[in-house]
Amino acid sequence: MRGESERQATMMLGLTPDGFVPKDHPLRRSKPLADSALRRMSPLFDEIYADSGRPSIPPEHLLKASLLMAFFTFRSERQFCEQLRYNLLFKWFPDLSVEDEAFHPTTFTKNCERLMETDAAPVLLQEARHRRFLSPDRFTVDGTQLDA
Repeated sequence: MRGESERQATMMLGLTPDGFVPKDHPLRRSKPLADSALRRMSPLFDEIYADSGRPSIPPEHLLKASLLMAFFTFRSERQFCEQLRYNLLFKWFPDLSVEDEAFHPTTFTKNCERLMETDAAPVLLQEARHRRFLSPDRFTVDGTQLDA
């Protein structure tokens, strides 16, 4: 006898994105390194952000999302934010919950630009150099030579 599909509008689950990421996924080795570097940068973030006003996207989320964009070669913030809506790997890495909304592309871009205008960008690059995450290789995008 053929079973019938019963659609359920909502479901309450006690699951986190961590449960969906395979234990041997390469990002599992990168996440603790990113977390450690961002923990050390926390005092800098405290200086950058005001004590009052509307809360922003946490800088840790922005920077981890930027790492994902680099690791997976997204062509645009819009493309990344679309993937962030439904890809649990991309929710897990920046510590978002299943229920968290994806970043709006313009909000994500504006917050990243604001963060990169501070002392956080050089500190992050220095940390990446120290851990040898930067490559001496060069490549071109639209004819513009970039350092990898």
